[in-house]
Amino acid sequence: MLQTFLTGLREGLEAALVVSILMTFLVRGGHRDRIPALWAGVGVAVLLSFGFGAVLHFTSANMSFEAQEAFGGILSIVAVGFVTWMVFWMKRASHTIKDDLHGKMQEAVELGAFAVGLAALLAVGREGLETALFIYPTFQAQGAGAGPAVGALLGLGTAAFLGWLLYRGAVRLHLGNFFKVTGIALIVIAAGVLAYGVHDLQEAGILPGMENLAWSLPYSVDSILGTLLKGVFNISPQMTVLQVAVYLAYLVPTLVLFLRPARPRPALAPAGDADRSAVVV
Repeated sequence: MLQTFLTGLREGLEAALVVSILMTFLVRGGHRDRIPALWAGVGVAVLLSFGFGAVLHFTSANMSFEAQEAFGGILSIVAVGFVTWMVFWMKRASHTIKDDLHGKMQEAVELGAFAVGLAALLAVGREGLETALFIYPTFQAQGAGAGPAVGALLGLGTAAFLGWLLYRGAVRLHLGNFFKVTGIALIVIAAGVLAYGVHDLQEAGILPGMENLAWSLPYSVDSILGTLLKGVFNISPQMTVLQVAVYLAYLVPTLVLFLRPARPRPALAPAGDADRSAVVV
């Protein structure tokens, strides 16, 4: 639940921020007639995201065991690649996301209602597809049970509520700090997803070393300790040497690069725009 909650919260809040900023732009700019088109685009994006998740599930369900493992392993690696790119992109873009969205929506308003809906579809749809792609390997790793689904829904619901509070002006959110904390959490989760993807590829016979275990720890995956390690870090009582090596090879350098201070900007922003990382809508 914690893994999928954090993923749903992070990705859902990005989408909620986008919708909140676009709504504010339309309302304050006197373009309320374009709001139905905005929500139409958001609705289509949500449906496409759920549809994409369903396609992933039903596609793997009709495969042989080896094909399922290969499919899951490849998707895990692809998902980690997308999420890693997203984490670093948002670290850079958190300071300018509001201005960027306003500029794109201004162009869309001038083109018409269809363009507004399309802009919302592309902005929200990207987050939805990334969420479905990243959550799918987690569902596969955790096996049966409603926990991952409940966590994802709680995360998305919390994100939607925070987005509404932002739009109403009830809260201020410092995007730089938020995305830094959740970025660290997602990198840790992504390392576990990557290791699980390697395990899938080993079971499919694509990668070697299935019998070469790094450890075999004396606790059950169903115990409290096992549940926490598996649910949060994707660390199992038995892991292969290749899994552990890939886990550390991704986690350590990615965290170092992510936590490295940004280079100072060549020029100072005007006084009124000094804190663009705190978005108020």
